[in-house]
Order: sequence, then C-alpha cells, then structure tokens
Amino acid sequence: MNRYDRALTVFSPDGHLFQVEYAMEAVGRGTTAVVAKSPGNIVIGLERKAAARLQDPRSLQKVYKLDDHIFCVFAGLTADARVLVNDARVECQSHRLFVEDAPTVEYIARWVARRQQRYTQSGGVRPYGVSLLICGWNADGTGHVYLTEPSGVYSTWHAAVIGRNRKTVMEYLEGRWAEGQAPTEEGEGEGEAEAEAEGEGEAEADEETQGWSTEDCAGVVRAALEEVAENRERLEFVNIPKPQ
Repeated sequence: MNRYDRALTVFSPDGHLFQVEYAMEAVGRGTTAVVAKSPGNIVIGLERKAAARLQDPRSLQKVYKLDDHIFCVFAGLTADARVLVNDARVECQSHRLFVEDAPTVEYIARWVARRQQRYTQSGGVRPYGVSLLICGWNADGTGHVYLTEPSGVYSTWHAAVIGRNRKTVMEYLEGRWAEGQAPTEEGEGEGEAEAEAEGEGEAEADEETQGWSTEDCAGVVRAALEEVAENRERLEFVNIPKPQ
C-alpha cells in the first residue's frame, strides 16, 4: 500500500485514492455535528471541544455564516475549514455583485464541493481534511441541507451527521424520521395530497408522511446528540427559522 498512498494522483490497484480516504478519516475523528430541517426551521447541533482554562471559547467556533441565509458547520481540520469558509464567503459576495441576487444553498454547496474535488487530482497538493454541512433557505422559501466531502462529492439531506459517532447518530435520526408525522403548514395537507398527479411512486408518497414538525425538530437534534455526547454541557444549538 505504501507505493500508492504517498502520491495523491496515483490509484491503488483496487481503485482507491488513499490520500482522499485519509482525509475522510480526519473528518471521522472530528467533533460530531448534526443538521436537520423541518418546514419551519433548520437546526444545527454540535458538541464543542473542551476549551483550555485560559483559552477564549470563541476561538473554538464551528458554526459559520456564509451569507444572510446560508450557514455551515464542519468536522475535520479547523484550518482547512477556515480556508474553505473564507473563500465561500467571498464567492457569496461575488455572486451578489455580478448576478445581483443572493446565491442559492445548492450553488454554494456545489462551489465548495468543486473546490474540494480540485484538490484530489493535482500533484503537489493534498485534499481538504474537512466535511461541511451547508444549510439555509432559498429566496423561494425552501430549506436545504447539503453535505460536502473531501472527495468533492456533495449530496442533499433531510438530516445529516458528520464527525465522530456518525453511524450511531444517523441510526437514531433514521428511526425518529420513520416515526415522525407529516409536517404541514396552513393551506397544506389533505387537499394538497389529493392534488398529486397520478402515477407517483409509493416512495415519494411515503416521504410526505414522514419527518418532523417545526416544534419537534430541535428536540430530535438535541436527543440525537445526547445519545453520544461526552459532556452535555458542551452541546451547542443554532436555530435558523424560515424567513417570513
């Protein structure tokens, strides 16, 4: 294996890029972070690192605001995250300057993922050892949660977890998701369900009957983190309500 894990651009015989996998391992050793969405809010939850007695706790910040309506939380190497966050903020401002409109959540997630992917196929560099959960609200009122990985992959989620104990927390969230009731708002519900076009699959229909209400979302995130938290006093939560 040593012949292949030293060069970023060389595949192993079984198709692995070991430097990318090592970057994923750095993410897996980071502090646990959770993001979940409901019709009325998006909730970010994480367990902060323990600060040294003389250290300013603000230096341990892991939740960042990228734009007026977009936030992110990370797991992995803090220095790598700082670089990506700063560059993403510049891209948000550039988008507003040249397009004269706010960037969508997907646009920023795709931009970050493209930056991460670029560092997986060039000599003389290494992958970013960080994963980001990018979340927020678009101008049309839709909420989104995106996960970016060191490989450059990005995906959209109803709820996502990064960092240590990811598997345990995801299993808890998946169980609660299956137990949830369809979140509805005024003017939505049975009438909207009856108006669905014929031929839509059962999977899509099932998705509409699952999930968390706006009131329950924060409680689910808190309970999920408490399952694995080393110190519940270090848990931190950020609520991002749907813009009116």
